[in-house]
Amino acid sequence: MKQIVVISGKGGTGKTSVVAALASLAKNKVLADCDVDAADLYLIFEPKIREEIDFSASKVATIDKEKCIACGQCLSACRFKAINKDFVIDPVACEGCGLCFHLCPARAIDLKLKSSGSYFVSSTRAGTMVHAKLGIAEENSGRLVTLVRKKAGELAKLENSDYILIDGSPGIGCPVIACLTGVDLALIVTEPTLSGVHDLERVVKLAKHFQIKTAVCINKYDINLEKTVEIKKFCDREKIVVVGQLPYDPIFNRAQMKQQSAIEFDCQDKAVKRELEKIWRKLQQI
Repeated sequence: MKQIVVISGKGGTGKTSVVAALASLAKNKVLADCDVDAADLYLIFEPKIREEIDFSASKVATIDKEKCIACGQCLSACRFKAINKDFVIDPVACEGCGLCFHLCPARAIDLKLKSSGSYFVSSTRAGTMVHAKLGIAEENSGRLVTLVRKKAGELAKLENSDYILIDGSPGIGCPVIACLTGVDLALIVTEPTLSGVHDLERVVKLAKHFQIKTAVCINKYDINLEKTVEIKKFCDREKIVVVGQLPYDPIFNRAQMKQQSAIEFDCQDKAVKRELEKIWRKLQQI
């Protein structure tokens, strides 16, 4: 069983569109949408949820009014201003740091786990998918990514799958590191812009740090041919295979409006589909 993660150094490069297309081409796989801060792969594949699992990763402080002596130590010490003058804690402002819990002389403050979101096991027309929804302003997205990947791995073994196809997070932060760890191949989707080149270099450096084999797909390559050449030269220097380049094409938008991947979408111009098929063949070869 091979794990392939699709990532990008920045948002908006078309990463999820590429994942959706590969999901339509790959056989015998499990999908894992690990972009938990802004999951959108489910919008294309209309999942039917089979299982929902609560994700509790952060704590919030609460004050027992019967024990509270109103000494004010917690009020003056809280740098997040989560405690008001009536000694009521705002659960949104509270960061769960625990300082008030340790300072309270009356032991009137407790720290309790709170629900930070959920992750799901769903059936889709592209196969089993594990995806998640992180609550608004909640943290620990890296931990949630790890849980999504772990569940996808369990299901892939159960279903005897050949692949786990992971829609990763953009950027180079904790969620991306959680997406990259232990995969067999990272496909980096980039675009020929100044920021696209800059962030490609950063995410390649991150993948190399973890010794992850990488490949690159240049999306919207024809919007700036000079930058496309620059990306190819960079990949040559870094000994990274460019598995394909996709044109700027309305097929992706039209397909998404119909909740389809670019492979599923029915259109006369087959050039984009052929390029996506070529990309999948090259990924399998790598």
